[in-house]
Amino acid sequence: MHPKALMHVLALILGLFFCLSVMLDAFQTVILPRRPTGRFRITRAFFLVTWRPWVAVAGLFRNPRVRDQLHSIFGPLSLLLLLVVWATVLVGGFGLLFFALGSRFHDALELQLAVTPHLLTDLYVSGTSLFTLGPGDVTPLSQATRALIVFESGVGLGFVALVIGYVPVIYQAFSNREVLVAMLDGRAGSPPSAGELIRRHAYPGGDQAIAQLLIEWERWGAEVLESHISYPILCYYRSQHDNQNWLAALVCMLDTCALLITVLEGEPVRQAQLTFAMCRHVLIDIGHIFQISHNLIIERDRDRLPDTTYRHLCDSLEGMHLKLCDNQDSRIRLKQIRELYEPSAELIAHYMRIQLPAFIADSSKRDAWRTIAALSNAPTHPIPVPATATLEETLHDKDHVL
Repeated sequence: MHPKALMHVLALILGLFFCLSVMLDAFQTVILPRRPTGRFRITRAFFLVTWRPWVAVAGLFRNPRVRDQLHSIFGPLSLLLLLVVWATVLVGGFGLLFFALGSRFHDALELQLAVTPHLLTDLYVSGTSLFTLGPGDVTPLSQATRALIVFESGVGLGFVALVIGYVPVIYQAFSNREVLVAMLDGRAGSPPSAGELIRRHAYPGGDQAIAQLLIEWERWGAEVLESHISYPILCYYRSQHDNQNWLAALVCMLDTCALLITVLEGEPVRQAQLTFAMCRHVLIDIGHIFQISHNLIIERDRDRLPDTTYRHLCDSLEGMHLKLCDNQDSRIRLKQIRELYEPSAELIAHYMRIQLPAFIADSSKRDAWRTIAALSNAPTHPIPVPATATLEETLHDKDHVL
């Protein structure tokens, strides 16, 4: 075969491969409502190539706030970069198809420079056609070239519509996910913890309140499972507040369900089983999306609930309406149920660079809930405070009085 004809054949094969790959990947990423199969996907390769270097660069900063801020930028930025990658591959693919057809164009610029039409002209026509500008200064010289320009222009219109429809859906799903995560600030602290959540519901009727909360989180788990399987990029999106994130909230609810199922007695136990099953399903499927459950091995250098912490947890829950079953069998059952979700949670947290919550909140940190609780337990006679005192000074003086 003549070398020039061979180049055209190779250009045809590569052009078709690039164009079909982008169209299939865009269909699987945006339209297909389930986890796509197959190892070679542009979106998957994009995140594998970009996430780890991004984490490495963020790791150069010692300030944890700066690192977390850089991690939070990756999600929105990767959404834009992914669209750029799709557009670039499409332009290159159609450019190769034009080259395979013989670069049949009348290019006034290249005629002026006394050079023959080549791949640069093909890429220029491809770019102007994809973005629906139209090759005004380049004229096609064959019917096949004209037909391909029309087809690429149609693909370009679909690409623009895809971008317009894709971005709002992503942010709507992100907003829906964050509602209950933000609500945990008052119910379980920031960062949330299972011990704090149970302790804050230690009032008459608190067991029904926990049961209702678990129902809401069962639905939350189903919604996150549906949205994050369809749009895995949402996993990289961080919450607006530093001490909150979707994975910590999810693990906090799993910890709470594990305690209710194995260690505590009360009405919410049955609902805890349902919520636990749904939330664990979310963890397992997200692990399958990024294949981190098979390819990533980390050392579990610490136990999230050692014996000292467990005894502290038992002491903090003593005397509450949810009765504590403090016996060795309950301790063993709790350890067994934690093994059903903690390994997957730790792998995802390691990959996403997210810190998992503790079972007991740090008592040294004050939050809005404790401030409000202190005010609600104020004595009948108010504490005299100078007129110029701030709210923080008032609460500080009140804490000493109490």
